[in-house]
Amino acid sequence: MVALAPAIRTQGTDLPAWRLNALRCAYLLLIVGLGIQVWPGIVLRHAGWELMEGVVQCMLGALSLLAILGLRHPLRMLPLLMFEMAWKAIWLAAVAAPKWASGGMDEDTAATAFACLLVVVFPIVIPWRHLAPTFFAGPGERWR
Repeated sequence: MVALAPAIRTQGTDLPAWRLNALRCAYLLLIVGLGIQVWPGIVLRHAGWELMEGVVQCMLGALSLLAILGLRHPLRMLPLLMFEMAWKAIWLAAVAAPKWASGGMDEDTAATAFACLLVVVFPIVIPWRHLAPTFFAGPGERWR
């Protein structure tokens, strides 16, 4: 584990400061957006949440807390941005697109789809040349 930290730090120095700061802005967008939408409900403990609504709100709260780490370690926390892009893309494809195609898009679904489409900024700021070799093509950690 000790040998891994310097490797990550060295890889980060290949990126210009503006790119790291753009990533920090993406994490800040998560923190502020989820802080405004999710945390009031968590702190005030809305009794009206059904089971899955409570699960979703708590998961998004955890996501916002982990995004705080992205401000300090923008490259190490890239999987967090990948998770955010993945779940939103899946939701847009599996839920919003069929409703839109059938003409059954209601106001709540449209509002959520719009919020999910704000994720388009993430692929722009992600340093794909760093991400691909580090997470997809690079060696994984040993099993034993």
